[in-house]
Amino acid sequence: MLLAGSVTGLGQQAAPALDSVLADAQTEQAAGNYAAAAADYTQALKLRPHTPQLWANLGLMQQETGDFSAATLSFLEANRLNPSLYVPNLFLGIDYAHAGKTKEAIPLLMKAEKLNRSDAQAPLALGRAYIGAGRFPAAAEELGRAIQLNPKLGSAWFTLGIARLDQVEDEARAMSEENKESPYAGALYAESLARQARFGEAASLYKSLLDAQPQPPCIRSELGFVLLREHDAQSASAQFADERAVHPECGLALLGQARLELENGNNDRAMQILEDLWSLDHGFLLANTSLFIAGLSREKTAAVINLFSSGESARLPEDLRGALVAALAGSVNEESAGALQANPIETDVHQTAEADYAAGRFAQCARRLEATAASLNADKLQLLAGCAFLTGDNEHAASAAHSLLTLEPHSLAALYWSIKANERLAFDALARFQDLEPDSARSHVLLGDIYNQLERYADAQAEYQQALALAPGDEAAMLGLATAYLNNNNVKAGMEIAQSALQHSPDDPELNLMMAEALLSQRAYADAEPYLIKSLHAKPQMLPRIHALIGKAYAETGRTEDAIAQLKLGESSDEDGSVQYLLARLYRKQGDARDASVALERMKTIKEQRAARGYKRVEDPDLSPLEPGATRASAP
Repeated sequence: MLLAGSVTGLGQQAAPALDSVLADAQTEQAAGNYAAAAADYTQALKLRPHTPQLWANLGLMQQETGDFSAATLSFLEANRLNPSLYVPNLFLGIDYAHAGKTKEAIPLLMKAEKLNRSDAQAPLALGRAYIGAGRFPAAAEELGRAIQLNPKLGSAWFTLGIARLDQVEDEARAMSEENKESPYAGALYAESLARQARFGEAASLYKSLLDAQPQPPCIRSELGFVLLREHDAQSASAQFADERAVHPECGLALLGQARLELENGNNDRAMQILEDLWSLDHGFLLANTSLFIAGLSREKTAAVINLFSSGESARLPEDLRGALVAALAGSVNEESAGALQANPIETDVHQTAEADYAAGRFAQCARRLEATAASLNADKLQLLAGCAFLTGDNEHAASAAHSLLTLEPHSLAALYWSIKANERLAFDALARFQDLEPDSARSHVLLGDIYNQLERYADAQAEYQQALALAPGDEAAMLGLATAYLNNNNVKAGMEIAQSALQHSPDDPELNLMMAEALLSQRAYADAEPYLIKSLHAKPQMLPRIHALIGKAYAETGRTEDAIAQLKLGESSDEDGSVQYLLARLYRKQGDARDASVALERMKTIKEQRAARGYKRVEDPDLSPLEPGATRASAP
């Protein structure tokens, strides 16, 4: 906190009085008696009303007591008297950002950062303001600067992770708008299904993409690893072999073959393949160790750990063995993570980046292109993004994808690489946060969110409850707990939590949406309407679904025209044909056979596309997402 320094220029009678008041203020401030300190600073300002430091100190005390409107006025006055003070610029920016005034906040926080380059709070606050403005790459840059200044600042790591996830969500929506049927969107969704242990659906979707063009690299190998999780080793082996025949540069195919050799007890052959991959690209193997060992049984994991810890694996480089053992043990090996930098690969000046890529030397490819990244064309930027990602250099992959999007705003390849790189970067940042604050409420909320996504609802509930024990009334924990209850068909408990949370935040759109969905599941359509109307202030990508839900409520309460209008606004959220089916029913009710027939045809098309892409079938299209018992598929 800023403390007023010596004040000069006062009369001989005023100075002792001011010194006494400031001494009292500092004593009260040190004791945490902020209201008393604010009163002292107010008294000091009567003696010296044109001292900006005193206004700044008063603002800080008002901020501590929760009187933010008064604090803002004090900081404004301090800034008017001396625009070059750090504290007024910083806290005005923070207060404006909290109030949603990001346009006003950003210039103040930029100025604060220039005034004090050594304090991590300015870039942290600026990063948060950029998130509020939807400028996620700029947010990541500022948050990275805050972390450089203070690597142990947990809030900066947490905010960086959220910024990266927000960018992933934003770009996934952009990809859906550009072409949600593209192989790039399909590959991302199949990967999401695999993470949720929905391996059969993921395999079906990957199979539908094998002949599509253009497509992301290593689709067959991705399918092979999903088939391994389905315990279909023979089909997986065929996919890895086909990949090697068509795309010999795909290291994932070799990694899959090494996994099969390991499963079959052919340890020497498995280690030879791993050694070959390591010699080509350290970073690639390090980035994919988790995929290599995913799904091993507990007994097999123990056996493999013994293998890589024993003299039998002495042929492998020590850092590679350390990385594999660390991955199998579920830990991060910092020394192995830096192996690529510790063992640089000489770049052959007679080769090209394309040749490096074709040979599986992704680190060399990325280094060659990074030297001239500022002048690369779209094709080279796409190659750089792919090479950087495949060698585990997610920062450069995200940067190259961002540059490609600047050149070609509709590039699906750019969105694909940016989504994948930022997702990895988000998980890395959140993992660092959890290392720094392992038992914080936010850590438990994060784990709860992960368990919710994996459909492990009992585990999710336990994590949210631990978060609430640490931070009673935490909105994110209450929202997550209510979601977990509702996903686990415990509607009563979900409604109780949502109702309790709404008492604290009655206008929160996500809480209102959750309450509305719970009521709709109980067929309390009229009761759900007020909550649905409030939920219209949610994120733009959620609005089509909300309109569809409003349409359902209107349809069930006899307002056919209004229902049709709302359902038409919600058509883009129709992933299973349920909206079109309901529209057909309403058109038929009005005697409009032509539009009813058109809606039914659209419903059939949606269901056929859904089946072709490997989604779970929904037998009654009037169920999901408007009725209980629905099966949902999230967007990529």
